Amino acid sequence: MTKGRVHSIESFGSADGPGVRFLVFLQGCPMRCRYCHNPDTWRTDGGTLMEPAEILDRVERYRSYWGPDGGITVSGGEALAQPEFVAELFEQAHARGINTCLDTSLSPFSREPDALAAFERVMDSCDLVIADIKHIDPEVHLRLTGRTNDNILDCLRWLAERGQDLWIRQVLVAGYTDNDAALARTRAFIASLGGCVRRVEVLPYHTLGVFKWEELGIPYTLGDVEPPTPERTARAQAILRGEESVSTDESDDEPLAPQP
Repeated sequence: MTKGRVHSIESFGSADGPGVRFLVFLQGCPMRCRYCHNPDTWRTDGGTLMEPAEILDRVERYRSYWGPDGGITVSGGEALAQPEFVAELFEQAHARGINTCLDTSLSPFSREPDALAAFERVMDSCDLVIADIKHIDPEVHLRLTGRTNDNILDCLRWLAERGQDLWIRQVLVAGYTDNDAALARTRAFIASLGGCVRRVEVLPYHTLGVFKWEELGIPYTLGDVEPPTPERTARAQAILRGEESVSTDESDDEPLAPQP
């Protein structure tokens, strides 16, 4: 029986997949997003070891509250850092008739045969993938997260080829991810994925997790960044959803904030 390292569990979630969701946050993440609100999930040796059945037995207690669309959402950290555990959890969830959702950055994705086989096993029992696009430009992505995005975009293409249902999210960070031309490029990429993209969302940057950086003694480099206004968030969302046209060559946006 595979055990996974679980950071935390929430019984009721309404913004992490359709309906009411039981949320499982796994421990460990290879990315170092500068706006991460859960840096306490980064370490791979933390968390509580749990078996899939142990989690699902707890899930069953709340099933009557879900309605027709609810289920379980596995997030992180980065859930795909523990693919065997997620696959087994999802397989057992499907055996119990429980809808499954994966909230992920897709950063561990690889077409190396063993890694791809493990990823395919997860997807075989996954009803919905909520995928974060941190930034469409690989260099900016590297500066924001510590990693490039080549394999992430490749993974989204691979998922689209499979016909996997997708929700796409992007965090809007002033001076970093709110460049209209870059948002238009992201929209063009999303459009290339076809009808499998069911929803596109913009998540406004917030500072609610800054205290965790301070508690962990990790320097927080976005201390001067303010959350975007509702108007700016609405414009970004309109661009990403194709409701507002912007040239991908537009040059009058604010420049990307410099690397500290």
